[in-house]
Amino acid sequence: MNDLFAELVPETDLNKPTEQTHNGRFTSLDADKLRGGYYTSEELTRWLCLWAIRDADNRVLEPSCGDGSFLYAASSRLEELGAHGPDRANNLLGIEIIADEADKARARLEPSLGYRAADTVENSDFFGWWSRPNRPAFDAVVGNPPFIRYQSFPEPHRTRAMEIMKAQGLSPNRLTNIWVPFVVAAAAALKEGGRLAMVLPAELLQVSYAAQLRSFLTDRFGRVDLIACNELFFQNAEQEVLLLLADEARSKPSASNPCKVNLTESSSVTDIVSRTPSEVLSGATPKTVCHDSEKWLKYFLSSEEISFMRALRAGESTTNLGTYASVNVGVVTGKNQFFVLSDDDVKHYGLESYTTPLVGRSAHLQGSLFDHSGWEKLAEANQRVHLLNLAPLNGNKPTGGLADYIRLGEQGSVHRGYKCSIRKPWYAVPSVYTPDAFVFRQIYDFPRIVLNKANATATDTIHRMRCKGGNPETIVANSYTYLTAASAEIEGRSYGGGVLELEPTEAEKILMPSTLGEGLSIEEIDALVRAGQLETALEENSRRILMETVGLSKAECDMLRNIWQKMRNRRLSRRRAGKK
Repeated sequence: MNDLFAELVPETDLNKPTEQTHNGRFTSLDADKLRGGYYTSEELTRWLCLWAIRDADNRVLEPSCGDGSFLYAASSRLEELGAHGPDRANNLLGIEIIADEADKARARLEPSLGYRAADTVENSDFFGWWSRPNRPAFDAVVGNPPFIRYQSFPEPHRTRAMEIMKAQGLSPNRLTNIWVPFVVAAAAALKEGGRLAMVLPAELLQVSYAAQLRSFLTDRFGRVDLIACNELFFQNAEQEVLLLLADEARSKPSASNPCKVNLTESSSVTDIVSRTPSEVLSGATPKTVCHDSEKWLKYFLSSEEISFMRALRAGESTTNLGTYASVNVGVVTGKNQFFVLSDDDVKHYGLESYTTPLVGRSAHLQGSLFDHSGWEKLAEANQRVHLLNLAPLNGNKPTGGLADYIRLGEQGSVHRGYKCSIRKPWYAVPSVYTPDAFVFRQIYDFPRIVLNKANATATDTIHRMRCKGGNPETIVANSYTYLTAASAEIEGRSYGGGVLELEPTEAEKILMPSTLGEGLSIEEIDALVRAGQLETALEENSRRILMETVGLSKAECDMLRNIWQKMRNRRLSRRRAGKK
């Protein structure tokens, strides 16, 4: 098994990017990605400044100005409104932590200002600047904050950023990306009635670490417009982004004037900048925010559709999947190349007594039912469907072929990997159990739940579901309706490639009938799904379960189908656009 051994021996990748810094700059080959430094086009900066800046005497802040693209656009906008020379310079302030970039911004501004820009661009940490006493307030804040993971943001800047969030009533954690405190501090730097215009990750709509920010924005503004685009704003970035236009800044929420949030979509950046901001936003129908844990993905829907989904979740006819079952991640081995084996691997090392049937890839799950015959076909095709499970050792020392295989792993330094190194012994994989069903983690079409009749477990590419009571077949069969399809699109999160991802807690929030109905059998659903007739199964189950048991009308079932298709097609269109 020389090929297996080669997989286990670590190689030194001399081209791998690092996150070390030198003179404030990342030294890796992918420095832009690591420091979040993707710059906005001139057309888009002009468009955002056109919306944000309304008067010649507006004071404008750019909290992470980079090479000065936003500042230059802001200067041009102020000049259009009648501000000249020193007046413009005095009303502009850019903060930039990297000295070389700050110099570029000054050099870019000075010819248009006809005035030295030394005081217009300050080389410092934005969070340090923000914490100074007597800092000024601004009429507009514009920019594109860096998209940097919490762990990659150096001290003392990170601590300052987190302290600002806490001072504003938020509770950051180690999942918080640094663009979040940038937005919080920027909003808190505005005057009453001010405007915030930023390019932000689309994660704002959906991830849990941005939930508090969503609530913060609706407290601090009277209206929030978000403009999504079906093409990526930054060609070399894998991050899907959107435009945030927050208006009517205020120091506290208003019960008499609750925030309105609206999502507007455009086919391309060119389409956005070819029209004025008022033209782009003119067709928007703002929706009132509910202050709960709702994600903002729902604002792609109409007001009627949003109200319908809220009523379903609040009513007694539906419940969460979590009422019937718990959803947890699959097995985390620490090194799948070592712990996940094929038939040939098992036979070669004599490991037959130490493996458990496994589903290692969602592609192995073709229908809504996975049985032993399906697993055997994969095994016969020499797919890697065996998990090395050493629970049968009961603490005894490995011998024979097993001992040889473990030594092979140690020669390949498998035991030095993080997950393995913290286990005692390193080769004992924890949490190996057989679930009642598998839940897809990454979804292209429908949030599929697959009944497990193969006595198999799964790796962490697939979630494992254990029922709390009741018949697993009935629970799984009742998930194949438009109700589950629509709610999954709202509870999950989508990325630039068009994939919908469901984490365990999100999967448990998917809506289900509060009384399980008599729909299609799991075998009938399985046959339809394998035949490419998923929608036939959903239509029939929705008629039998949602209409006859839950009590929804045909029009309401049609609305659920339309919600699912609208949200699904939206994200899949971005996947197709990315392949062009």
